[in-house]
Amino acid sequence: MAKKVRVGVFGAGRGMSAIAQLFNHPDAELVAVCDKYQPLLDDCRKEAEAAGLYNVAYYPCFDDFINHDMDAVILANYANEHVPFGIRLMESGRHIMTECLTCATMKEAVELIEAVERTGMTYSYAENYCYTPVRWEMRRRYLNGDIGELMYAEGEYVHDCSSIWPQITYGERNHWRNLMPSTFYCTHSIGPILKMTGLRPVQVSAFETPNMPFMRKLGTASGTLGMEIITLNNGAIMKSLHFGMKHATHASNYQLNGDRGALKDLGNGQLATYIEGDRGNGRGDFETYEPETLIAEAANTGHGGADFYTTHYFIRSILGDEVARERSINVYDAVDMCIPGTLGYRSIVEGNAPIKVPNLRNKEERDAYRNDTLCTFPHIAGDQYVSNNIYNDEPIPEEVFEKVRQMWIDGVDG
Repeated sequence: MAKKVRVGVFGAGRGMSAIAQLFNHPDAELVAVCDKYQPLLDDCRKEAEAAGLYNVAYYPCFDDFINHDMDAVILANYANEHVPFGIRLMESGRHIMTECLTCATMKEAVELIEAVERTGMTYSYAENYCYTPVRWEMRRRYLNGDIGELMYAEGEYVHDCSSIWPQITYGERNHWRNLMPSTFYCTHSIGPILKMTGLRPVQVSAFETPNMPFMRKLGTASGTLGMEIITLNNGAIMKSLHFGMKHATHASNYQLNGDRGALKDLGNGQLATYIEGDRGNGRGDFETYEPETLIAEAANTGHGGADFYTTHYFIRSILGDEVARERSINVYDAVDMCIPGTLGYRSIVEGNAPIKVPNLRNKEERDAYRNDTLCTFPHIAGDQYVSNNIYNDEPIPEEVFEKVRQMWIDGVDG
C-alpha cells in the first residue's frame, strides 16, 4: 500500500470541511490541527475521535504546529494572513493549499509566486466555487468551443453576512472582516469565470456602495457591496459583483456569453444553454439541464458539493496525478483571481480609475510591486495604509463592538 500524504490543517473553523474529508481519504491522513481558539480544537478532537482518529495532534501555537511531522498543510486561518504562514511552510518543505483569499497585497502576490518557484512545493488554491457540477460543466463546454469566443461574463457572489457577523467576527474591532475593503473577497465571483475560460485579467475599474447602516451597526465601515469591471486578455468584459447585497432569488450568478452561444448557471443546480453552432445569425437552440456530479463522493459535501474537489485535487496533485494538477488552481491562476480586487480598491480610491492588472508570471513585471503594500489592514500596509471607507472615516464607537461580542457569546444572530 502506498504511503498516505500526512496533512495538517491550520484553522479549525473554516478548516473543518477539509478536516472531515481527511477522516476517510484513501490517499491522505489527518495528523495535526492548529487553532488559537481552544474550543475549536476541542470540537475538532471530538469529531476526529468519533471517526476513530486518536493520534491527531492539536496545537494552539503555530510555532509548535510547524514542527510536526507532516507533508502538507491546508491553510484555513485568517484570510488576510495566508501568505506569510504559507511561505514559512513551503520553505520548511511542506506543500500548501490556501483557503480564500490568495494574498492581501501586491507585494504578497509577488512573494507567494516566488516562494512556490523557489521551493518547488505544490501550491493549490481552495476556490471551491469553481467546482459545482454546473460551473464545471460550463468550463467543459466553453473549452470545447460550444459558445465560441467569450465576449462578456458575469460572476456574482451575493452573500449578506449580517445574520452571522457576530459569529464570524467575535466583536473584534480589528478582525480582518471588519477591516477589509469592499473588493477584497472577490475570488468567489472572479475565480469561476477564469477557471471556466482559461483567460486572465488585464485591466480593472472598481466601484462600491457606501457603508450601509445594517453593516455599520455590526462593526464594519467598508463599502457594503463591491463591483469590478474587468477586461480579459482576449478583449472580453467581465462584471464581478460580491458581498453584502440583499437578493430575491439565488445568491450566485455565473454566465458566459460568446459569439456563438451562451451558458448560465441558474443557481438551482441547472445549466441554461443557448448554442448556435455553425448556423449563426441568431439561429440556435435553447436547453436547460442538470449536470452530473463529476466524482460521486463529492455529492454531499459543502457548497453544493464543491468543497470535496479542492482538498481531493490538492492531495492527488502532491502524488503526481496530472489530471488533478490540471483541475486544481495553481499559484499564478490563484493570484489572477485575487489581484483584481486588490487593485480594484486602488481604483476606487483613485475615483474608479482603470488600473492595469500585471501578469506576474512574467518576472519583469514583478519589480514594480515588490514593495507595494497598499491595503486596508494597518499591520500589513504600514505607511501605505488606506481606510476601507472612502465616504466617512469616522470611527465606529466601542460600544458597537461590545454589543456584537456579547451577541457572539450569547449565540444571537446579527
